[in-house]
Amino acid sequence: MPRILVVDDDPMVGATIEVLLQRQGFDVTLADGGEAGLAALETQSYDVMLVDIFMPHMRGFESIRIFHERAPAIPLIAMSGYAFASSASPSPDFLRMALELGASRCLRKPFTPEALLTSIRECLAGESAPKDKKEAP
Repeated sequence: MPRILVVDDDPMVGATIEVLLQRQGFDVTLADGGEAGLAALETQSYDVMLVDIFMPHMRGFESIRIFHERAPAIPLIAMSGYAFASSASPSPDFLRMALELGASRCLRKPFTPEALLTSIRECLAGESAPKDKKEAP
């Protein structure tokens, strides 16, 4: 049974992902922030990590970089729902930046259960992320 580490400070998002993945036969560990996720990473081995980019106490890109450095062999799926309030100014592409810091895949919140499961299955199969795609279909 593949082990998935889910790191997200939003309890509703974490619980929803946890239930979905458990129903699909995954062994899920839920961490409510970057520090808890790093602690879980030190005590267990995982097949895939899902890490929110923006969390309190550990800035998102810092968490992506640290998680990737601590466990470079574990595929990391970065998640973000962050959007700028003003549509007049171009927003930075946070998900592309996460890929440059070591994420294997990126998902923009809200994402569908199918997109999440596709990303996880591709990571478990060892497939490389398509160069022109940031998100699972």
